[in-house]
Amino acid sequence: MSALAVPKSRHNGTSPRAMVLADFLIATAAVLGFVSLSRNLLAFARWSHAAFLRKPKDLRDYGSWAVVTGATDGVGKALAFELASEGLNLVLVGRNPGKLEAASSELRKRHGETVEVKTVIADFAKLRGEEITAAMAGATEGLDVGLLVNGAGMAYPYARYFHEVDRELMESMLGVNLNAVVWVTKGVIDGMLKKKRGAILNMGSASSMYASAYPLQTLYASTKAFMAMFSRCMSLEYKEQGIDIQCQVPLFIATKMTMLRSRPMLVPSAKMFSRASVRWIGYECQCNPYWSHAVQGFVMHALDAICVWYIKRYMEWMRREGLEQHRHL
Repeated sequence: MSALAVPKSRHNGTSPRAMVLADFLIATAAVLGFVSLSRNLLAFARWSHAAFLRKPKDLRDYGSWAVVTGATDGVGKALAFELASEGLNLVLVGRNPGKLEAASSELRKRHGETVEVKTVIADFAKLRGEEITAAMAGATEGLDVGLLVNGAGMAYPYARYFHEVDRELMESMLGVNLNAVVWVTKGVIDGMLKKKRGAILNMGSASSMYASAYPLQTLYASTKAFMAMFSRCMSLEYKEQGIDIQCQVPLFIATKMTMLRSRPMLVPSAKMFSRASVRWIGYECQCNPYWSHAVQGFVMHALDAICVWYIKRYMEWMRREGLEQHRHL
C-alpha cells in the first residue's frame, strides 16, 4: 500500500463532502433547536409577566360607564361587580327583570352613591338585530361608555349530537351567542369612535382555541369560534381608532351554565375568574386570563389528538347522564 493512500476504514466509507454535509445538517438542527427553545422561553417570560406582574389598565381612562350583557348570572354578574369595585358606573343588560333589580340593588348597597347603575331588559334569544342596536343606543345615550362586556352566553343543557338540537334551542343559541354580540357592539361602538377611545371584551371559550374539535358541543363551539375571529378582525380595524378589542377564552368556570363546583387549581369560581379577567382588559386581542387555564390550554394544544378523543368520550358520558335526568323530569 502506498504511504500516501488513506485506508477506507478511517472515514467509515464516507467521503469528505458527505461529512461536511452531515456537519452542516447537525449545526443547522442545533441552531433551529436553539431558536425554537428561545422563542418558547420568551413566550413563557412574556406570559408570566402579563399574568402576575403587569400593571392592569385604569379602565376609567376609557370612560366612566361600562355596559355588561348577561349581567345577572355567572361570569357576567361577577365582572359587573368587579368593574364596580374599579369605580365604573354600570349599564346591566339581562332578560330577567327580577334578577336585574336584585343585581342593581346589591351593587347600590355595596357601593352606595359612588357607583351609578342602569338596567336594560333585553331577551337576545327573541329580539331582532335592529331592535338590539336601538335598545343599546337608547340606553347609553348621553353616557360616557368606555367599556363593553359581551358576557351573555348560552350552551346546551347537556351534551348532544347536532341532529338532536331542536329548532328552538338552535335559534336561541345563535341569537344569544352570535346575533347579540354583533348588534350590541354595533349599538355601542359609534360612541367610542366619536371620542377615539374605548374597550370591548368578548367572552369566548377555550373550545375555539386549544382543541381542534369539540364534538357533541358543535353549535356552541362554532359560535365561540366566530366570536374569536370577530374579535381579532375588529381589533385590527379599530386599534388605530383608540379602541382595544379583546376575546378571552377561558376553560371551565364554576357557574350555573357549567354546573361545576369550584376547584381553584382547575375550575375557578366566577369571582376568581373575573378578578383575573379585569387585569387583562385592553391588552392582547386574545388571551386566557386565569393562569391555570392557560397552563391547561398549553397541555391540551400539545396533546390535541388525545384531547379530542377524551372530549368526545367525556361528552358522550355527559349526554347519557343528561338523557337519563331528562327522562325522570
